[in-house]
Amino acid sequence: MPRPDLLNPLFKSLKSMKGVGPQLGALFAKFFGAPDGQDAVVLDVLMHMPSGVIDRRAQNGVAYAPVGSIATLKLHIDEHIVPPRNSRAPLRIKAHDETGEITLSFFGARGGWVEKQLPIGEIRYVSGEIGFFGREKQMTHPDYIVEPDKLASLPMVEPVYPLTQGLSSRALRKVIASALELVPIIPEWTGKDRRTIMNWPGFAEALHHIHAPQRPSEGDIVSPSRMRLAYDEYLAGQLALSLIRETMVKSSGIARQVTEKITEKVEAALPFALTDGQRLAISDIREDLERPTRMSRLLQGDVGSGKTVVALMAMAMVAEDGGQSALMAPTELLASQHFRTLQPLAEQAGLKTVLMTGKMPAAEKRAALAGLADGSITIAVGTHALFQSGVEFENLGLTVVDEQHRFGVHQRLALSEKGHKTDLLVMTATPIPRTLVLTHFGDMDVSVLREKPAGRQPIDTATLPISEYERVVGRLASRLAEGAQAYWVCPLVEESEVLDVVAAEDRFAELKKSFGDRVELVHGRMSAAAKQEAMTRFASGEAQILVATTVIEVGVDVPNATIIIIEHAERFGLAQLHQLRGRVGRGSARSACLLLYSEPLSETAKQRLEAIRKTDDGFEIAEKDLELRGQGDLLGTRQSGMPGYRIAVPDVHRHLLEMAHDDARAALDRNPGLKGPEGEALRALLYIFRKDLAIPLIKAG
Repeated sequence: MPRPDLLNPLFKSLKSMKGVGPQLGALFAKFFGAPDGQDAVVLDVLMHMPSGVIDRRAQNGVAYAPVGSIATLKLHIDEHIVPPRNSRAPLRIKAHDETGEITLSFFGARGGWVEKQLPIGEIRYVSGEIGFFGREKQMTHPDYIVEPDKLASLPMVEPVYPLTQGLSSRALRKVIASALELVPIIPEWTGKDRRTIMNWPGFAEALHHIHAPQRPSEGDIVSPSRMRLAYDEYLAGQLALSLIRETMVKSSGIARQVTEKITEKVEAALPFALTDGQRLAISDIREDLERPTRMSRLLQGDVGSGKTVVALMAMAMVAEDGGQSALMAPTELLASQHFRTLQPLAEQAGLKTVLMTGKMPAAEKRAALAGLADGSITIAVGTHALFQSGVEFENLGLTVVDEQHRFGVHQRLALSEKGHKTDLLVMTATPIPRTLVLTHFGDMDVSVLREKPAGRQPIDTATLPISEYERVVGRLASRLAEGAQAYWVCPLVEESEVLDVVAAEDRFAELKKSFGDRVELVHGRMSAAAKQEAMTRFASGEAQILVATTVIEVGVDVPNATIIIIEHAERFGLAQLHQLRGRVGRGSARSACLLLYSEPLSETAKQRLEAIRKTDDGFEIAEKDLELRGQGDLLGTRQSGMPGYRIAVPDVHRHLLEMAHDDARAALDRNPGLKGPEGEALRALLYIFRKDLAIPLIKAG
């Protein structure tokens, strides 16, 4: 299904447009993120949304133009006051209208161009911001100077765009004006009922309202035109994710025979009873595995909800059908943690398990590779290195990916190519609000674990200013004397000249003065061996305090650790604070989390700390985080594989996402092959708004 021909004008190189030479063309390519060696296209400038609007319609005269406002004035040019040579004083142009006098100031004006544009005795329209100097009004460097007969060329309502160095707003606006003339008539992909109810214009009309508004309200972020384009962008994203889903399950999977012979042994080996949530997730996975299509499921669970056990049960089901499984974690630390949890349980059920790391001795690695290749090893745990060349599985039936937000949509597609008709289960300990699930994981089925395993104790959370440090250390000493263990988390590794934040290394040195060898340090810049050694000392109880950066955010499991102190808590996001707090409360003893903050606190920081203090429900915290931060970076810096929105602003347009999700599913149900006029319109939508995902998908389809 090639790109519809009618879209060709939108995919013309910007270099083909008048006024765009090689230098400006290269600047546009870099600014709009064109792939290496490719040009930016007409569509790129049309999708570049204004950040605001300047209203130049006020023409009330000098006397009635307030200082700080934008005004357009019809002036009589009276006098040029040229500064002496080598003077830093500006060139001043004296002018007046029937209401009063004003000075136009130009700094660094050379070559006489200002005098030519504003000849004495002539009338000129000027537009810019009204300022004040001494006792008179002035306008410094007017934005526009036009002759009376060219007043129509002065944009009375002017969109303001984000720019980059070397790109002027005037040059960008000229290119956008030319681009608007190239917008073709495109078949409508949005239903008439939807457009009527929402009072939305057509696609081309919406672009004209935004880039060439007649009134400031036309280009506003909540205007019908911007709403329509935001919905279109969401609709294209949901459509693309649905197509990815089809692509991943299209090549039929294997209907697995689940006998329960191994899963019963795994469950019998568990030191606790499965929760209702775990049983439901296991049932969902079993249904997926028994179908003749590939499984593509997201397992969402709060900190400590027991996702790893659900994953092990899924691997046991695949093993009952003769298949192998691979569990991929984002770090060696987390992979090792999973291995320690899984290996004894798997062994009791007769499943041979191996941990694959980059630091394995050569002989161990050869044996592990041979075991995976001949099928004698059933489960492999490791990092993404599991899927590098040289690792061959006899019959890889299931890939489990932990901390899904570190792997994106394209990686999901790549993973599905490994093995033969391999099923995919991805897990995250980051509770994700529904809007973000739709945005980033709309291609997957979702299971949610909300309950904590029985016996988990609540965590007492308190806040204190950092000025109470001595008191905190004194209280900590008495708890350690009782045999407790504690994490002490800092936001930086080394001291920073920019941020007044106590670094992990400094805090480690300070705490050693009080607690000596009972303190260990872990941070991301240490070697894997040094990190493992520190973690082993802490896990064994030999060390009682572990000073760490957020390297301990996920996967570290020391049941005896019942205290976590998070320093400069105001610098962490809500979801991150919740993840860190989840490192304690993993045993049967009551646990505590202390959030130390620097004063004064911003209003947002106060709300964050209050939210984390009041609840330990990760899903409630995730919704609050979305409210406080917006979509921005909740899933990490563009780690989700879905690039950021160009048009939709989630804080403003979030309500349109559910609507787009439902409409995308309905459209594909009606027309799974994107055939006929409706199919052409939907393909056009994909190419316009999600060409990053749509092009490979449509070509594949």
